[in-house]
Amino acid sequence: MGRNFLKTSGATSAIATVPAPPTGRSSGKPNQPTPTTAEILDSLLTLAGPSDPPDPAFNAYRKDLADIALSGRVIASHYAEPLRRTIALSAPLRARPSDDAELLRELIAGEPFEMLDNSVGWAWGYAGSDRRVGYVPSEAVSV
Repeated sequence: MGRNFLKTSGATSAIATVPAPPTGRSSGKPNQPTPTTAEILDSLLTLAGPSDPPDPAFNAYRKDLADIALSGRVIASHYAEPLRRTIALSAPLRARPSDDAELLRELIAGEPFEMLDNSVGWAWGYAGSDRRVGYVPSEAVSV
């Protein structure tokens, strides 16, 4: 058995001396490079154009937290499934976690409240059939 050896050369030429073989393409256009996976994902995941976020008065989302039901529509640091709670004591639903904040409506005892956050004395979530979003004092929400 004979051995076959391949010999290589480090010499290169800046000018092509042999014309490129025909590609068999009828258009005669040069081949376009195939996009990389990163380029494809970048084109699919790029946010462009005007955004159309849902009304925050009736859709529970903030920059740090959003209802899991909104995960495909809004961007938030975290998503949570609301905890079904009941209003134990009649209490105001407010726009911000403050006694001085705008009163959105009065919640009555026994009314359901979907809670997403409960910290610093205020529970945040939504109530009623219209899903009005706001803050209620934590002591008004039953566990």
